[in-house]
Amino acid sequence: MSTAAPLIIDADTHLTEPHDLWVKRAPAALRDRVPQVKMLNGQRCWVIDGNQSIGHGAHPNSAVLKEGGKIRDLDTFLKVQFEEVHAGSSSVKERLALMDEAGIFAQIVYPNILGFGGQASARVDPELRLACVQIYNDAMAELQEESGQRLFPMALLPWWDVKQAVAETERCIAMGLKGININSDPHTSNDEDGKQIPDLGTEHWFPLWEVCEDKKLPINFHIGASETAIDWMGKQGWPSLPRDLRSGISGAMIFFNNGAVMSNLIYSGILDRFKGLQFVSVESGIGWVPFLMEALDYQLAEIAETKGFEKKPSEYFRSNFHACFWFEQGKNMADMVRRVGVENCLFETDFPHPTSLWPVDNLEERTGALTVDERAKVLGLNAAKLYGIEV
Repeated sequence: MSTAAPLIIDADTHLTEPHDLWVKRAPAALRDRVPQVKMLNGQRCWVIDGNQSIGHGAHPNSAVLKEGGKIRDLDTFLKVQFEEVHAGSSSVKERLALMDEAGIFAQIVYPNILGFGGQASARVDPELRLACVQIYNDAMAELQEESGQRLFPMALLPWWDVKQAVAETERCIAMGLKGININSDPHTSNDEDGKQIPDLGTEHWFPLWEVCEDKKLPINFHIGASETAIDWMGKQGWPSLPRDLRSGISGAMIFFNNGAVMSNLIYSGILDRFKGLQFVSVESGIGWVPFLMEALDYQLAEIAETKGFEKKPSEYFRSNFHACFWFEQGKNMADMVRRVGVENCLFETDFPHPTSLWPVDNLEERTGALTVDERAKVLGLNAAKLYGIEV
C-alpha cells in the first residue's frame, strides 16, 4: 500500500475454522464432544457432542478458491470442500498475504461454525457449551497474536448466563481481544434452568453493559446472530422461485433484521443509563439507516412522546452506533455515508463469503465522491478508533 493510500481496516471477515480448532485444545474428557469433523450418514460433517450436526456438512463457508477465483453459483458453493478453498480462509500466513495484496492493514474476524452470534453452542449441556466458547476464544487470542495484531477476532460469549458472559468478557479483555460478539435475540432461548432469558433491553444485562462501557469494548451484532434471525434459503423468497434466487432475497432481507435489533436497543432506554456503549451492525449495509432513524423519530413523536428519552432515536444512532458497508456504490454513495454519519460508517469485505467484496476492486471509484478526510475515516480510521487498533 502506497503512503498516499488511505489506511484500510476491514470490519467484517470470517474464519473458516480449521477442523482441529477445538479438538487440539480440548481437555481429554471433552475431546470427543467438542466441535469436530466426522463422517455422519456417509457425509463429512461438523458435529458437536458426538453426533449432532452443525452447519451444512463440513462446508468451509468460503467462496474463494484455492487458485484465487471466486464461486458465484450457489449449488457449486454448497458442494465445495475445505481442501478446495483458499488457505487464507483459515490460515494466518496466507490471510496476511491476501491482505497485503489488497492493501488492507487489519481485519475484524467473525466465526462460522458456532453461528455468527455463537447461537449454536447453546444446543448442548452447560459444561460443553461453555468449553466450546472458551476454546474458541483461546484460539482467537492465539490467532490475533500470530497475526502481529492485524487480525482481530471478536469474542464469543456464553450469552445464556449473564454472569458467565461477564466473566468471559473480562477474560477476553485480559487476553487482548478487542470486542464481543453476541446473540441478538437471547430472549428466544431458555437458560440452563429452563427459564426464558430476558431480552437485551432489561436490567438482567446491566452487568455486561457496565463492563463494556467501562472498558470501551464494542458490542457487535452480526446479521444472522440468532436462531430466529438466520434465514438464508426459505422464508423470504416465494416457493415458486429457484433456490438461488430465494437465497438472494433472504440474503438481502436479512440485513433488515439488524434494523430491528438497533431499534430495540434505542427504544429500550439503556443508552440513557450507559451513555458510552458502542454497538456495531455488522454485514447489514447502511442504506436503511437514514430511513429507519427518520421513521423511529416520527413514531416516537406520534405515539410515545411521553417516554422521556434524553435524545431522539436518530441522535442515539449518531452517538452510539456504527454500521458496515461494502456492496454500495454509485453516485449516491457519498450522500448515503453523510446521511448515516461519516463517523458512524465502517468498511467491510465479508471475506471469504459468497457475496463478499473480493477481490477488492473499484474501491477508489466507489468512494471517490467522498472528501479525503471522509474517505480516510470510513475506510479505516473509524474502525481503528472504535476497536482500539494501533496504526
